[in-house]
Amino acid sequence: MRALEEFKKCLLEEEKSKNTIDKYIRDVKHFLEYAGEAEIEPQMVRAYKEQLLENYKVSSANSMLIALNHFLRFIGKPECCVRSCRQQRRIFIEEERELSRKEYERLVSAAKSEGKHRLYHILQTIAGTGIRIGELKYITVEALKERRVQIHSKGKIRIIVLSGAVVQMLKEYCRRFKIRAGSIFVTRNGRPVDRRNIWAEMKALSAKAGILKSKVFPHNLRHLFAKCFYEKEKDLIRLADFLGHSSVETTRRYTMISSMAVCEKQLDLGLLLDGVDWGNKITT
Repeated sequence: MRALEEFKKCLLEEEKSKNTIDKYIRDVKHFLEYAGEAEIEPQMVRAYKEQLLENYKVSSANSMLIALNHFLRFIGKPECCVRSCRQQRRIFIEEERELSRKEYERLVSAAKSEGKHRLYHILQTIAGTGIRIGELKYITVEALKERRVQIHSKGKIRIIVLSGAVVQMLKEYCRRFKIRAGSIFVTRNGRPVDRRNIWAEMKALSAKAGILKSKVFPHNLRHLFAKCFYEKEKDLIRLADFLGHSSVETTRRYTMISSMAVCEKQLDLGLLLDGVDWGNKITT
């Protein structure tokens, strides 16, 4: 446990985000529970990796192994690190996970009809800027005056330009609710809204909007922004800048073809010759 506390201090010094730190600690604890009192050795870690693959999706297992490898290097056991599992690059998104533009519009309309003013504006702010839910606190009254937002995230600083429509919408919101300074989306106590509360509000709203709950979560609004931007501009590099991605490969995943049906249609290249009369001649 002492090593775990020291590891947490190391992650803080590396300026990892709170969510990343929490996940790394949770993943390492999972391994330590598996290891028990036994000495950590390469063979044990390989066996643990196999257990992860039996119980988790490859992507989840890989993310847990990344955290574990970081910890193993920290405690001076780099020889125990294991490789991530290779997986085929996905070319389409499962339809039960994708939030379409029409579904987004229904979600926003539902928030309005239910009188959820704050959620109504949060949904449009995330979708209109592509920010992460944890970055909402940077949307301030002062930022509206500058028409841009300076976001500090994962040890980096990036600038988000606010569109005229977003600025106008948020100015009206601030005027109506007498918000004169600081973060725009706050609780009654003046603290930035909690992401868990926003998540819960969105899930509760999904039934009213007639949308599958599996499609309704804050990060899907960020994906929607990315897909709409790419469809309009076809500029992956610029999109990576807006999203704050250091790798274009990460951005590419946000612009995946939306469904298997679309993939099938794209593969219809007219190379199969229909209607060929073979008569009675059959060859192999």
